[in-house]
Amino acid sequence: MSDLRTPLTSWHEAQGAKMAPFAGWLMPIQYEGILAEHLHTRKHAGIFDICHMGEFRIEGPGATEALSRAVSHNLETLAPGKCRYGFLLTEKGGVLDDGIIYRFGPDSFMAVVNAACAPGDLATLRARLPESIRITDISAETGKVDLQGPDSLDVLEKIMGENFHDLGYFSFRESKWQGVPVLVSRTGYTGELGYELYLPTDKTEAFWKALLADERVKPVGLGARDTLRLEAGLPLYGHDLDEEHTPAEAGMARMMTSQADYVGREGAQTVREVLVPLQIEGRRAARHGDVLALPGGEAVGRITSGSFAPSLGYVIAFAWVAAAHADKEDFVVRASRTELPAKKVEIPFYKEGTARKKLV
Repeated sequence: MSDLRTPLTSWHEAQGAKMAPFAGWLMPIQYEGILAEHLHTRKHAGIFDICHMGEFRIEGPGATEALSRAVSHNLETLAPGKCRYGFLLTEKGGVLDDGIIYRFGPDSFMAVVNAACAPGDLATLRARLPESIRITDISAETGKVDLQGPDSLDVLEKIMGENFHDLGYFSFRESKWQGVPVLVSRTGYTGELGYELYLPTDKTEAFWKALLADERVKPVGLGARDTLRLEAGLPLYGHDLDEEHTPAEAGMARMMTSQADYVGREGAQTVREVLVPLQIEGRRAARHGDVLALPGGEAVGRITSGSFAPSLGYVIAFAWVAAAHADKEDFVVRASRTELPAKKVEIPFYKEGTARKKLV
């Protein structure tokens, strides 16, 4: 089976982007280079093709209560025009997927989930929700572009002809661009001020090109998306999150504020391993699966994500570490035949982003 194509795949190919399979889709990895794209996003504004993500509308009388029992998100305190990050859990509290839920009204929501997990997420939600609640897969008809970086607000206001200074973090607004409906969401995966923009699939390329008409904007591939999110201390499903680990183990216990009896609630607080952020000596990046050991040689964990951090000038990583050793400060990464000294640090690794900046 060939990889799926987004509405922008042909454009990426025409620009000479390096393409590769990702979550069943053919996606751009880089255009002019990961380093250049990463630093441009930190300094100006980058746009990302995120059309492969899954979107589901969930509606009907009683949807708040029903959805609250299916996911970990606290929907009782989520106001219309706001969105919240959370988890779809297994019965034992492991993470089936992470994602954002948007609230449009009293019983009207949109769930945005990871591309590789979307078919399974849809089946799981349908099984957990009563038949009276409508769940509609709108992924195929929904285009999605991320605009991220310090210049993103000014670029957005210029193209939309609208003031978005009052749009708070994890808030959204329904707007229009040249008569086309656009949902403007102030969220993102880079640590920078930024926006996730949803619009009809067949209008995505025109909107993408209009954004690129601003000289401050450049296209950014999945390579720099990964280095940006890692610097921001944000986990990636399938690497730093999975069915074998709970939100509490990933440092997300503070987000589990829902009082609903949702699937996996009790197990979600279990801690056997801890996701630990590391700074690694040298220029060699640790890789997913590399063994993490104590300086004395005892293996206590494994790397989940690792990369050279372009904004910082050194190597960073996440690792699962046995809970009994998670308070240690010094470790060693066994990378092939090399041992790399590593030190536990705090996240976010990169602390200069502006995602939470108050704009009003």
